[in-house]
This record gives sequence, structure tokens and C-alpha cells, in this order.
Amino acid sequence: MRLAEPSEHSGVPTATIRYHLRERLQPAGRRITATRSAYDKEHLRRLRLVRALIQVGRMPVSAAREVLAAVEGDSLDQLARPGVAVEALPHGSEPDESSPSTAVARHTATELPRRCARHFNSALADSSRAFDMLVAAIAALHRLGYACGTAPLLPYAQQAAQLAVVDLDLVEEFAIPPEQMAAAVALTVLYEPVLLSLRRPAGAEESNKRYGSGS
Repeated sequence: MRLAEPSEHSGVPTATIRYHLRERLQPAGRRITATRSAYDKEHLRRLRLVRALIQVGRMPVSAAREVLAAVEGDSLDQLARPGVAVEALPHGSEPDESSPSTAVARHTATELPRRCARHFNSALADSSRAFDMLVAAIAALHRLGYACGTAPLLPYAQQAAQLAVVDLDLVEEFAIPPEQMAAAVALTVLYEPVLLSLRRPAGAEESNKRYGSGS
């Protein structure tokens, strides 16, 4: 394919593809002449992945580049690569360590995995932005007086543990290790908005059943 063809197949303008090339998000095509390069199906797949990370995952270009480098490099193993994707996702503000609610929230966030019969890596939590986001969210609930102890949050943690099994089952459907790496990162990033998008209408439907015309 010439450059215009990936653009046609993906709907991404050629100017955007050229920007990806400059920012090292997309590998260069195979040089044919001094002014022409060829692109194959792998370039098209990579282009779609890049657009998904940026548009759906809301990743900055620099973060997307870091994630893609981790997928393709040899410095990280299969366990570590999805963690790179998680850390690259947009996160909220860090917990306010001066607030008493944060201490309460940190205890709850630490206790939840244990209650799910999951091994909890405290060293990982200390460096995880996702864990900090959980602590900040629980602290905000605590300050507002909403239920945020281990018992009311345990069903959420249990569902998350079950979803992790589903996620890895999907990844293991890919037979080739490089494809598994790419899938692990892509699914980590892209299934979060799927989960959120399913939760909101489900809540509206349950509310309608209980209190509206559907009751």
C-alpha cells in the first residue's frame, strides 16, 4: 500500500499519518524510491491501535509512544507490559496526604484485595498511579459521608477480580507472543471505557425498574 491507502482503509487523514511517523508512533514504510514508501497490513493494524489509544484511551502522544515501545521492546516481560499501559492511562489528582480521610481510604484500598483472596503487592501499590486514584476516590467518598468501607466496596473489588480473568482469557486467544503483548495493552486501555459505558445505562435501567415506569 502507498500512504494514501492506509488513510483510505482507516479513515485517518494522510496528514495525521505523517504526524504519527514524525512522532515515532508509526514505523516507516519500506522505501521503494527516494520519494515513495510502501505500507502493509501491519502498518494499518498499528495505525488503528495508535488512534484507539489516543482517541478512546485519551492518551497523550508521548504516553502512547511509551506504551508502544514497551509492547515492541525486549526490556519488559509479559507480566510488566500491561502495567505500562495502566500507568499511561489518564489519572486523577494524587491523594491529599494531609487529609484524615486519605489514611482511612488507604487502609480500605489495601484491605479490598485481601478480602478478595488476592495476593496484595504493597510495593506495587506504593508506585501505582491506579492505586493512588483508588485512594483519592475513596477519600472523597469518606469526606462526603457516603458508604466507602470495605464491606460496601467489596462487591466492586470482586467484580474487578473476575473481569481480570476474562481479560487474560481474551489475551490468551492470541497464539503469538508479540500479538499477546499488543492485545494485553490494547485491551487494558480500551475495555475501561467499555466497562464505564455499560455501567451507566445499567444503573439507569435499574433505577427505572425500582422507581419509574418499569417498576
